[in-house]
Amino acid sequence: MAKQYVVGIDIGGQTSKIGVVDARGDVLYQSAIRTDTFGSDADAYISALAEAVKTCVLQAGMTMEDIRGIGVGAPNGNYYTGVVAFAPNLSWAAESAVPLAEKLSAACEGVPVSLTNDANAAAVGEMAYGAARGMKNFIMITLGTGVGSGIVVDGKVLYGHDGFAGELGHTCVERHNGRTCNCGKTGCLEAYCSAIGIARTAREWLAASGQPTPLRDLNNITSKDIYDAAKDGDNFALRLFDYTGTLLGQSFADFVAFSAPEAIVLFGGLARAKEFLYEPMKRAMEENLLKIWKGKVKIVFSQLKESDAAILGASALAWEL
Repeated sequence: MAKQYVVGIDIGGQTSKIGVVDARGDVLYQSAIRTDTFGSDADAYISALAEAVKTCVLQAGMTMEDIRGIGVGAPNGNYYTGVVAFAPNLSWAAESAVPLAEKLSAACEGVPVSLTNDANAAAVGEMAYGAARGMKNFIMITLGTGVGSGIVVDGKVLYGHDGFAGELGHTCVERHNGRTCNCGKTGCLEAYCSAIGIARTAREWLAASGQPTPLRDLNNITSKDIYDAAKDGDNFALRLFDYTGTLLGQSFADFVAFSAPEAIVLFGGLARAKEFLYEPMKRAMEENLLKIWKGKVKIVFSQLKESDAAILGASALAWEL
């Protein structure tokens, strides 16, 4: 009898989420570990992740022998090779190529592991269970520690010839005196429109102005602080979201020209600020679209819990093993 359970893992810049999933797409049990406490020691991280997987499976009332496979979504995860390579937001893979699928499988009693980019995993989850259900052409944008993307064309994730297609967060939005991105390039969308990027904008603007705002702790400003201030009506925070949403919308118009999606689906921590991001995003996108696409492309927000979307998407890879 075929095994009826898989494990989905979402590796983020700060947290790795693990879930046991059944054939109906129900997450039976989930847990998490920190991603960012292992320095450059990839083996230590993989060992801790494997132990967390085993514990999660045990808590779900089964053993590793009941698990058909493990699917993993990770920044710069290569579907073809199972390697996480030069991921700027993962300290243990920022300067190297880590054969994560092979090593995790060995540490999990030989259970097969399939790996993809974290945004691709979220796209698969959203297509199967969320806002993109029934869509064959859409772009998933994840707004978290970085800006990730998963491109779906004719119902299939676009991987390209080497497995790394879809790094839209590293397209350039500022070519003159642009910020240095964690990837080493300058002016990347990620450097401006991630959770870290909007906090960086706040610090830069505050350093250059004396505008009254509660966001005065320059060293500790977070995207959540900005969101809370915007909810309280702070004009400075509202300007930050307008600026960030405008940059995103301008970039979305470029992305539409690439694959003509039915929708752009937003997911991740920063996407929770949809009431402040949607209008500037939509306006800037429509202003910059070619006429053939004006009014045709939707901007929608994930309908899944942030943890479930990527876990479910990653777990879908495991059913193919």
